[in-house]
Amino acid sequence: MSFEFLDPIIRLLPEVKKPTVPPPFKKRIMWVIVGLIIFFILGEITPFGVLSKSFCEANPGIQGCSRLGFLQNVQTILASNIGTLATLGIGPIVMASIILQLLSGAELIKIEKERYQGVQKLAAVLFCFFEGAIYVYTGFIPIEPSTITLLPIPMLETILSLNHILVLVQIALGSIILLYLDEVIAKWGFGSGIGLFIVAGVAKSIVWGSLSIWQQSGRFIGIIPQFLNDLMIEGILKIDIIMPIIFTLIVFLIVVYIEAMRVEIPLTLGRVRGIGGRYPLKFLYASNLPVILAAALFANVQLFTNVLNNMGIRILGMVDTAGTPIFALNLDPANFTVPIAYMVRAPYGILGTQASIDRYLLQANQVIFGIPLEAIHIVCYTIIMIAACIIFGKFWIETTGMNAKQVSEQLRNVGFSVPGFRRDARVMEKVLNKYIPVITVLGSASVGLLAAGADLTGALGSGTGILLSVGILYRLYEELAQSQLMEMHPALRNFLGG
Repeated sequence: MSFEFLDPIIRLLPEVKKPTVPPPFKKRIMWVIVGLIIFFILGEITPFGVLSKSFCEANPGIQGCSRLGFLQNVQTILASNIGTLATLGIGPIVMASIILQLLSGAELIKIEKERYQGVQKLAAVLFCFFEGAIYVYTGFIPIEPSTITLLPIPMLETILSLNHILVLVQIALGSIILLYLDEVIAKWGFGSGIGLFIVAGVAKSIVWGSLSIWQQSGRFIGIIPQFLNDLMIEGILKIDIIMPIIFTLIVFLIVVYIEAMRVEIPLTLGRVRGIGGRYPLKFLYASNLPVILAAALFANVQLFTNVLNNMGIRILGMVDTAGTPIFALNLDPANFTVPIAYMVRAPYGILGTQASIDRYLLQANQVIFGIPLEAIHIVCYTIIMIAACIIFGKFWIETTGMNAKQVSEQLRNVGFSVPGFRRDARVMEKVLNKYIPVITVLGSASVGLLAAGADLTGALGSGTGILLSVGILYRLYEELAQSQLMEMHPALRNFLGG
């Protein structure tokens, strides 16, 4: 199927032009800072027509107010903040990428390489409005009542309500702004805007959760101020309070170690005798992208479960009044219910504090075939996360030119060959095929297991958030170092074609 018919629409979409000359190092840093500032501003502005969080705290019974905490941990990963212009975050962008990857990987559609970015951008824009409509019309956002409707059509008063339409347009535009900020940072700054937004959200969550001196219900929000208050004023040493910080450091160190793991393949420069090198393959060959895609998919499963529940359909499971999936199993065809949404909801923080452990033990009183329900939840979530990461990891390397065939072509064009063999891309492809598929599966499975395990610890910013942030910052550091080296040695840039 050719997507040539979309060209007129794609050409209407604004595009950030790539600089003809690489910008100076300081200018690129400036664009990154500007992008992050705009991102934080979007996350603090309440759209016109939306009830403020302070109002919701005083009136929790109003529709939408009870769901402001919906997907709170996933919000960090998706760089979103429900109830603000950043309500959708990067969710529509990631979801568009997931859909196109799955359809392309399954060969249900074939998108020409030159149109792929355009089609993906168009899909992301459409998802901004589609997901925005879900949030607006299913009660996830507390919207002020409006007496004005665009058309006086019975049964459609809510859909045609002026406030609902205004809020939908505002949050959709907020996500579209993030889409273009990602493009600006990728072309004029460093790294990926999406990655930096994730890091910014995780960093904000960690700083706020550990150092905040604001109080809630008579206790400090920040772990460290509360720990010092208990120790110095009340004379009580509560180690379990600081366990989330300890787990944060442990997860950080484990992820740094795994990020540094490499498998090196010996190569020679065919035309120059005695000169060779090693081609390093990262153990996390598909990087942390599979986790981002899996987390976004799970978030959307929970979101659509809420939508279907509002329609009386429970095929993906059931939710409570706050929109949180709960366990429900019914094989009766008339009321068929499978707890899919419950099983893909991350069991955050079960090992984080004594209160979390007590809550787990309380839930563990629910048993199925003599096994605690929450134990089944943990095992199922881990298996599903690992499987999803493997699938997305394989699709990712196939759609981004990282498979054995394309890598061997790139190395052959540079002049490298396998020692003891003539310079033939087929030989190199055969050698790489021994490593790349295996390391893709192992790396993706490991990152899925690490993400699932890290979430159990209750680490600040969520274990998955830390996992993603470390990988993003590691690649950003490498890009910064390379850019600074190129700027200090222009001849090296010319030699490498940078």
